[in-house]
Amino acid sequence: QVQLVESGGGLVQTGDSLRLSCAASGRTFSSYAMGWFRQAPGKEREFVAAISRDGGSTNYADSVKGRFTISRDNAKNTVYLQMNSLKPEDTAVYYCAAAPGLYYRSTASREGEYRYWGQGTQVTVSS
Repeated sequence: QVQLVESGGGLVQTGDSLRLSCAASGRTFSSYAMGWFRQAPGKEREFVAAISRDGGSTNYADSVKGRFTISRDNAKNTVYLQMNSLKPEDTAVYYCAAAPGLYYRSTASREGEYRYWGQGTQVTVSS
């Protein structure tokens, strides 16, 4: 089992940047593919970005491609989401999640592939 704790959210203006972090407990962090999802008020939770167990593969939603970067540091049990050129439509609660059992170079973009979830961190982008 792994516990995930997100941090780094906040209130920013259009065009600003934020870096979210997700710290994982346990000694098997590198066994999990990791992902970021978000949920805006009144909307379904949606996929944002994913990274493979070894960090060698990444995948992004079209809405964030070119603006967001996912990365991980397996030595620190942490996954990051660098968000640049933020827009009001990026406003949401952002969740990190861990997916076990994937090939070391595979990513996961479906919620059902993820077993563990953090509590979320709020990102608000004002216009």
